[in-house]
Amino acid sequence: MHSHHGGGTGRILWWSLVATTVFVVVEFIAGIQAHSLALLSDAGHNFTDALALLLAWFGFYLQAKPANEVKTFGYHRAGVLTAFINALTLVVLAAWIFYESYQRLLRPLAVHETTMIVVAGAGLVLNGGIMWGLRFARHHDINIRSAFVHMLGDLLGSIGIVIGAVIIRYTGWQQIDPLLSILIGVLIIWTAWDIIKESLNILLEGLPRGLELQSVVTAKRDVEGVLDVHDLHIWSLGSDTRALSCHVLIEDLPPSTSERTLRRINDVLCERFHIRHTTVQFEHINCAVSESGCVIPVDVSEGHSRAHRH
Repeated sequence: MHSHHGGGTGRILWWSLVATTVFVVVEFIAGIQAHSLALLSDAGHNFTDALALLLAWFGFYLQAKPANEVKTFGYHRAGVLTAFINALTLVVLAAWIFYESYQRLLRPLAVHETTMIVVAGAGLVLNGGIMWGLRFARHHDINIRSAFVHMLGDLLGSIGIVIGAVIIRYTGWQQIDPLLSILIGVLIIWTAWDIIKESLNILLEGLPRGLELQSVVTAKRDVEGVLDVHDLHIWSLGSDTRALSCHVLIEDLPPSTSERTLRRINDVLCERFHIRHTTVQFEHINCAVSESGCVIPVDVSEGHSRAHRH
């Protein structure tokens, strides 16, 4: 998948970065000339878009690298980490926009609405084109989705600027410009929040989005030969790679039968929950699960007890 589709996504990210960087310079100059805080705010948003695309491209490059003796899981988390950083930059940008908007509300400036319309219209075309190029890859990669969300937020901001410029032209109400900036700031936080939650959950090895722990336990218990499931952990290695480890109490079965049971368990995990990296430990006696792991009691002898810890 990385060789063909991944290479195409990488090229899209790179040329999107180039186009966005050029547009940031154009929009920043236009914002100064038009005295438009909305355009300057959008230029700042586009600057974080460029940073997001750069980080997304770099993260996409890293996560395609194979595992090695040091990074035994590979670089799956690189894309997640860049997505988290991208989202944090959006929050910082929104704070700056809110401050500048407040200052502009106190001291409004006349803006050039024609420049606002032209530049924001160009932004619509640019961001719409980048979103179109990333529309497929975003579904299975949080790193790409964070870049896509950046573009979506800026596209909606451009629409707001065009509408606001038209209102200013026909009403002369200059406060529309800082109010638009505030709306852009709210939009930025809204687009960043979901990425922050999901990427932080992956980095903290939380349960993958869309999974219910009890559903996985129930599905495994329904496999013939399985008596109980415990010490279960499910986490995400990256955007679309899930891992699982657990202890499974099974009947006292011959090796050939227990092998079939293991295959059935892995088939259920793969087909129903898309979990393909598993570590399943079979047990034949009950054990107590403590904070330090699974403890299997052993016969008491010579006045003291022994335990085997996994």
